[in-house]
Formats: sequence, C-alpha cells, structure tokens
Amino acid sequence: MKSAALMGTAAAAWPMIFVPKARASYAKKTLIHPNVHNLRVVGITDPAMTTGVEPVCDWARQNELVSPKVVFENMDKLACGLVETNKPEEAWRTIFVKPPRKAWSDTVVAIKTNHIARQHTRSAVMAGVCRALTDIVGVKASHIHIYDGCHGSGMDRETPFAGLPEGTRIQGRWGGSNTSTSVPKPWDSEAKCVEHLVNGTVDILVNISMCKGHSSTFGGFTMTMKNHFGTFAPSHGHWVGAQDYFIAINQTAEILGPMDGRTGKVLYPRQQLCIVDALWASKHGPGGNPSHQPNFLAMGVTSPVVDYVTATRFRGEKMGWSYDEEATRRLLTEFGYGESDLPQAGRIIEI
Repeated sequence: MKSAALMGTAAAAWPMIFVPKARASYAKKTLIHPNVHNLRVVGITDPAMTTGVEPVCDWARQNELVSPKVVFENMDKLACGLVETNKPEEAWRTIFVKPPRKAWSDTVVAIKTNHIARQHTRSAVMAGVCRALTDIVGVKASHIHIYDGCHGSGMDRETPFAGLPEGTRIQGRWGGSNTSTSVPKPWDSEAKCVEHLVNGTVDILVNISMCKGHSSTFGGFTMTMKNHFGTFAPSHGHWVGAQDYFIAINQTAEILGPMDGRTGKVLYPRQQLCIVDALWASKHGPGGNPSHQPNFLAMGVTSPVVDYVTATRFRGEKMGWSYDEEATRRLLTEFGYGESDLPQAGRIIEI
C-alpha cells in the first residue's frame, strides 16, 4: 500500500492539531502510523549477521559474534521494505514522524529495551536505530533515552551498548514505573507508568524486543507488546485479568500517542517503530540464555500485528515452537483486525 504521499500531506497539517487533555480510548482498526502500512511486517534472515554459530552463549559473546556492518545494512533493507522504497534515507525519514510544533533537534526519543534475565538487545541493533535517528533524521544523541523501567538497573554496566552515537543516554530504570495514569478497557483502571511518557516529555517511542517464550497467558511468547512490562508496572500482569492488562496498556496514549477524545483516533503516533531482535532467540523463557541462533530481524509499526505475525509465522511455522492460538488471535481482534486483513495472507514479508 503506497500511502506515504497522501499521509505526508496530512502530516504537514499536524502542527495545527489541538491535542485534548481528556483521556481517550483507542478506536479499533484506525490508523496509528500515518506514513507506513500499519499491517505490514517485514523480516530478514541472514547468517552473515553473525560470524560464528553459538546458539547458547551470553550477551558479551553474542556481541563478539555479531557483524555490525551487516546488521546496519540489513536494518536499512528492512526500513526500505517497510516503506516500499529502495532509498534508506527516505525510508527512515518516512518511519520517523516529527512531532507537531517541534524541530528534529528538540525531539525526544525513548527506546524501550528488554533487560530482564540474560537476553538483551544486541549492540548493533540498538546502534543501528540510534544512528538512523541521529545521522539521517536529525535527532540529537543526548535526546535519545534507552530504558527498561522494571529491570533496567545496572544496564550501563551489564549491557554497555557499543557503537551508539556519542551522548546517547543509557537510562537504566529511568525512574521506574512511578506515575499513575488511566488504562482503558479491557483493563479499565489506573496503573503506574514511566513518568516521561505520562507527562508527554517523550515524542517518539521505539520498541526493541527480544524473541522468547513465556506464559500461555500472553500467547506463549514475549515480544513487542509484553516489552512494555517495563514501561508500565508489570505487577498486574501476574494477577487475574493479566491478558486484559497486557492488551490495554498497549492501547494507551502513553504508548500509541495522543488521541482525539471524541473519536479515539491517534492524532500523532508516539510508538513509531517496533523491532524483534531474534539474532538469538529461545523456545522457552523468559529467563536463561537463548536456545537458538536464527539470525533473524523483524520490523513493523503496529505492535500487536508485529507480534501476531512473528509468533505465527516465525516462531510457529519457521522454528516449530508452539503458541496459544486463542491468546495470540486476541492480539489482532482487540485492535479490530483479523488475519484476513493482513497483507500477503498474514505472512512475514521477507526482504
């Protein structure tokens, strides 16, 4: 779907949009990202992204085996495939949308990484996103904040990401999930969230997740949606109604962006990119070292779609790992979609 031109025209008018203070509920099946096909998920498998095969190894060894140059090239290819262009700079500038009434040099970006247990974002994947933001889009490195509000303590020591633009901030817990905010149905209550998202300091949110197993409550896996157990406090996700909470926090303004109080339409997308880093991945989880080395990356802009497609097509079909069909299907239906809505019959668009 070639929508960039039309949506770009609409985006040009955004500085005039009034963002209401009232809380709103996301209107299912409405556009979230204005420039990119919301249901498109692209993926790439390339053994050249690593220089040796060691499926079970720690984060430091993984970084030694990763070829940053190849990862950067493949991330450019994924961005191009997502936008449907052959020009990387155009692709990244289409994916990242400037906030209303702000210059790129003033834009604040938060990158949610998963820092629990032993599987964490590889340096080259993190650096690839940061360098696209600074070198192509024009965001200041000092305005990029890498965080995990739940498990981020010691991040700067345990995962000292290499290759980041100088000045990029590794924030650890970034204050933690310490600020109350309303969470819509199906949870329909309050929860604690990272303050910088509640108060609107963050303009752009990037979601870089792992690919691990987890409880059947969440579909049997943890990827981009559950990654926000670390933006929002995770405690409710371990009680009755855990999947309701899991879905509802991903429909908040803190994640999706400010919404029209009457229509529930997203006025400006906050979460603009979702990545699954499966250079290494695991059938089980969420703890422990990885079990496999798929040399795979996936990218999209709509979190539940990225998770559904990656769970069914990558984890299920390609890797042969089971998932809970009912819980996984709910990721789509709670956002208003069915598999028949997905391009290419719900397959990953291989680059």
